[in-house]
Amino acid sequence: AVAGGLVLVSSILYRSRTKFSHNYDIKPNSFQLTVGSIDAKDTKSEVEAYYSAYNTLERGKGAVVTNSAKVAGFVDKFYSMVTDIYEWGWGQSFHFSPLLPGRDWSAAEAAHETRVGAALGLRPGQTALDVGCGVGGPMRTIAASSGAKVVGITINEYQVKRANYHCSKQGLSTQCRAVRGDFMAMPFEDASFDGAYAIEATCHAPRLQAVYSEVFRVLRPGAKFVSYEWVTTPRFNAADARQVAIVDEIVIGNGLPDMRSWVQAEEAGREVGFELLASNDLACAAREHVASWWRDVKWCSNPFEDAEPVSINPWYTRLGRNRVLFRMFATFNAACVRVAETLRLAPQGTSEIHTMLMDTAFALIDGGEAGIFTPMHMLVFQKPAGAKPAKPALAAVEAPVAEDTPAKAKEAGSQGSSQGKSPNAGGNGKRKPGNGGNKGGSKN
Repeated sequence: AVAGGLVLVSSILYRSRTKFSHNYDIKPNSFQLTVGSIDAKDTKSEVEAYYSAYNTLERGKGAVVTNSAKVAGFVDKFYSMVTDIYEWGWGQSFHFSPLLPGRDWSAAEAAHETRVGAALGLRPGQTALDVGCGVGGPMRTIAASSGAKVVGITINEYQVKRANYHCSKQGLSTQCRAVRGDFMAMPFEDASFDGAYAIEATCHAPRLQAVYSEVFRVLRPGAKFVSYEWVTTPRFNAADARQVAIVDEIVIGNGLPDMRSWVQAEEAGREVGFELLASNDLACAAREHVASWWRDVKWCSNPFEDAEPVSINPWYTRLGRNRVLFRMFATFNAACVRVAETLRLAPQGTSEIHTMLMDTAFALIDGGEAGIFTPMHMLVFQKPAGAKPAKPALAAVEAPVAEDTPAKAKEAGSQGSSQGKSPNAGGNGKRKPGNGGNKGGSKN
């Protein structure tokens, strides 16, 4: 038994070092979780600082980041904390996708991404911008399927390294790359891209108009911008404490400065000069468009009794079709993370981050089932022909893609977005994750 235990521990220790010795080479497992650019010894204090950025931890009271000037650094730290956990538990594409009948989640994910390239009309010889690219899953799919080049921008240096490693590994380093920068002040020339998109990324911006304005500036006249936005839906009731508590959990557990509505997102694009070509929640459709196969889905709520649009693409079921099984799975993963922490294979504080993500996952399921939140409200904007830049260029970076090195971009600050007044009211107890209230977990 002792010998067996020693062999097990030795195996774990060996596996825990594999990622580092190969320099970003593999998807992290339970015993290879890091906190990106954060010093491991500072993880616990950074987690505390993360929570202190919010005006309240009492779900239902309207959670917002109190200092918008610090959002860039806040989002950078958030993604240092969660990137390995996201890639470990979700994959290289940090987003949800509409469920497709008869298809698995990888197919749904690819379809959700290629839809963007099609909406932009990308083709070989063009260059697109991925606004908030993460570790680059979507940009690789879009580049490979469209033949266009893609430049991704993210605030987080660790994500830049992971993204460019994957681009090289998949043979796409001459077609797409990630650079570090703040998408609120992008290091690109005016009118340098043939299209742009953001997939569940601009929800991190302190003000949506600011990031949209930058996208407007770097697009060529006539080019399109497609965004999948995290927003509340027409069903959201700001006077309902339970609904507000769900939204608060989503905000706090996903590094959002605030939550906006779909109307605010539309208005933000118009305000900076875009023409709105389409606005559609890909998670919902009118009753008459509901496919018959959806009626056979027994494991999700089925709101056919009213006349409101209904969810036909239960994106949230990827988190867990059965709450009991999902909770068991989450508990097992949490135990693995705690073991890694105990053996000093993961930084102290990693288990608290994991708990936060599990808490917000259940909130995402709650928000999806209630139809009050969507992570995939698709907005298609176009920069008018002959439009003037929204503001002067900040710095030059060659748009065409070179080798998978982090471009000569000016390092600055943000990958995310959220704007508008918080839609919040109600209460659910001041706490950090894991101490009651809305239980949840995160895909991201």
